[in-house]
Amino acid sequence: MTQTVEATDVSLAVDLAGLKLDNPMMTASGTCGYAYEYQDFVDLHQFGAFVTKSISVEARKGNEAYRIVETRGGMMNAIGLANVGLEAFCKDKMPQLIQMRQQGPRIIVNVAGHCTDDYVTAAGRISQAPHVDGIELNVSCPNVGDGLTFGTDPKLLKQVVREVRNSMRKDCKLIVKLSPNVGDITLTAGAAVDGGTDILSMINTYTALAIDINKRRPRIANGTGGLSGPAIRPLAVYLTSRVYREVAKDAGVPIIGMGGIQYWQDAVEFLLAGATALAVGTALFVDPASPVNIMQGLKTFLANQGITDITDIIGTLKMPNDPDY
Repeated sequence: MTQTVEATDVSLAVDLAGLKLDNPMMTASGTCGYAYEYQDFVDLHQFGAFVTKSISVEARKGNEAYRIVETRGGMMNAIGLANVGLEAFCKDKMPQLIQMRQQGPRIIVNVAGHCTDDYVTAAGRISQAPHVDGIELNVSCPNVGDGLTFGTDPKLLKQVVREVRNSMRKDCKLIVKLSPNVGDITLTAGAAVDGGTDILSMINTYTALAIDINKRRPRIANGTGGLSGPAIRPLAVYLTSRVYREVAKDAGVPIIGMGGIQYWQDAVEFLLAGATALAVGTALFVDPASPVNIMQGLKTFLANQGITDITDIIGTLKMPNDPDY
């Protein structure tokens, strides 16, 4: 006889390489600013973690407008990693993050750079703050000239990951954000693991082009931009499954899955494919409360399945070639 499970009995708590979250939901980098830009729209304290936009050593103005265009089933952006820079971030933005962390979500700071020294300097300094739980390396942004250099070259990626890991506070988790714009993502995933990353996040946006047919020019000033949203979700789920099965599972490295998550059903797909945590980005521009709604949907789904712990479904996808399919 199947035991009746109430949604209130379901635990959404997850463990990211020792970083314990009350639930798997977090913001995708670049979608919620530094901390409280979304505070009037949704209670960010309900999230498992908050991920900042990318921080670089020097302040960056970003790309020229237009930098965002809507597409069918998604969005393209070429913001260009605009941010206040390391010094201003530590002085002006850190206090907000400290206050936020005291009330719930773990804090993950995304870091970008032009070269290895940039990553080491920014990650090393920010990670020394005891309230920063993780550093996410943005080595996969398609919207800046050097954004893909590390993320597409396994040898360079392994090197920068190793040097950054050595510069960080030991108990601060290192996360490497993988680019889908590669021939074989398992190679870069493996390089990140070999370099010493604690966690993988995937995927960043796909390089894409939208054209103004009347002007015969790109709709984005940068020319190309990064495609995100529901249009890329099946691709993101596929790559998450591949990396989980071929790299992450045996290495014991958890995955933060992202790419078009809008509803709880999307979240379940990523969990089954092998993701332990989930980041929402584009959907926040449609409904800032999406992650909260997803959490409610997950609890109801798991309860209906007779499951009390979300971790019981992680990586349980069965593929046709599996022995127990």
